[in-house]
Amino acid sequence: MNKYPLFLRRAGVVFVALLLLCSQPLASHPLLTMSRDVLLDKIKGGWAGQTIGCAYGGPTEFCYRGVMIPDDTEIAYPEHHLKLHYDRFPGLFDDVYMDLTFVKVFCEEGFDASAESMAKAFAYAPYPLWHANQQARYNILQGIMPPQSGHWKNNPHADCIDYQIESDFAGLMSPGMPNAASRISDKVGHLMNYGDGWYGGVFMGAMYTLAFVETDLLTIVEEALQTIPKKSKFHRCIADVIRWYKQEPTDWKRTWTLYNEKYSEDIGCPELILAPGNIDATMNSAYVVMGLLFGQGDFGKTMEIATRCGQDSDCNPSSAAGILATMIGYSNIPERWMPNLREVEDRQFAYTTMSLSDVYQQCLDLALKNIERNGGRVSGQEVSIKVQKPKAVRLEQGFTGMTPKLLAEGIEHLGTEASSAKNIDFIGKGITIYGNIECPDKSYEAQLEVTVDGKKDKVMKLTSDFHNRTADCLYWNYDLRDGKHRIEFRLLNPREDANIKAWRIIRYEKGER
Repeated sequence: MNKYPLFLRRAGVVFVALLLLCSQPLASHPLLTMSRDVLLDKIKGGWAGQTIGCAYGGPTEFCYRGVMIPDDTEIAYPEHHLKLHYDRFPGLFDDVYMDLTFVKVFCEEGFDASAESMAKAFAYAPYPLWHANQQARYNILQGIMPPQSGHWKNNPHADCIDYQIESDFAGLMSPGMPNAASRISDKVGHLMNYGDGWYGGVFMGAMYTLAFVETDLLTIVEEALQTIPKKSKFHRCIADVIRWYKQEPTDWKRTWTLYNEKYSEDIGCPELILAPGNIDATMNSAYVVMGLLFGQGDFGKTMEIATRCGQDSDCNPSSAAGILATMIGYSNIPERWMPNLREVEDRQFAYTTMSLSDVYQQCLDLALKNIERNGGRVSGQEVSIKVQKPKAVRLEQGFTGMTPKLLAEGIEHLGTEASSAKNIDFIGKGITIYGNIECPDKSYEAQLEVTVDGKKDKVMKLTSDFHNRTADCLYWNYDLRDGKHRIEFRLLNPREDANIKAWRIIRYEKGER
């Protein structure tokens, strides 16, 4: 017979069960309770961290393409550094004000806001855009709405970094709820991206959500990667970074070298195909992960590594610092970084009516509503989050079975002479033409007729107006049969002061990525 009374034996079982529960990672808890103040501190950390990181890496953005920033090159963070950028280079903070576009729509329309509402807010906003964002804007203005606006057959930049750098809001609105963040990313991220480009934003959003409830950076990265399908290139890339980190956890340069040897080629972006630069979401997400893992929780070191990796070296430290600062909280960002931030916290970002101080509170309000939408509770100063186990989103991959080859460079007057047309002959299964139109009259919209193998394909509407232009893509077609083709260009409404120039023409052969 057991010598202990029944009620003590039962109490012991309960005690052991509680010990086992508390020993599990936070993300496995059905409910995690924190105060409003702690939740707000983490939300503030996320927004503040990405703003600091963006300014820290700003001066080196795309100055180092395919190479690391050397150790003897100083990355300065002088007094008034953020204020200087607010005053002189406000476009640097597209990492933040792009997020605010979507935050504003959610504030006005709630969580059931449509993708169309997001698209219109984004397309008609006054700020300048590039790459996948700009091509999506062009598509939307031409009546191609999401998700088709971001699909790779409509957007040659579909794999680019764009949604990755503006997905922070999805995670900061979804504390501990990576699947809720993924649903937001499904709606917003497909405005401008598809496949690996979309996965960059899904992954970043998931890391933010887990930074609310985990205290180990490796766990955050590994758990967030579960939101990405294992069969995708993106998953393979990040899994390799994690594996190389575990082999040599103090040598980020080794991981950088191994990654670049294996994954450095861009395949979609017309500007950077077969070039040292790479704005692909997979590479730049990998650099964010390198900063987080090899930075070992040190705020400055995390930003420095993510920056010294090169390429999009303002966006990557912005994401890394935002995720880390969400984990540690605003109040634990080292004081060295704070005076410059405090100078601008109450200033509105360019192209918006919102400041950091505004978005701190607005994002808290949205996060509390999202917590309740997803089975959590908000009671006075206490917030209970129903923490979600990450689930993989659907598999989608662009540019499958395609290998890029340079066909030609530097073609002037692409069909702009009224008396003749320009022909391009090539062998392959796809083509992208990187170029632009020059015309002093920004209201002029060129009508460039494109004929493929004797059949009219489309009429490209081209303008030199920076807001309404294509993303420097004159024409693309990824649906050709593999073989010989002739493309003919003819400008239907020529004028003497307009010139359409093709900087690079890329043909695609059959092959695997």
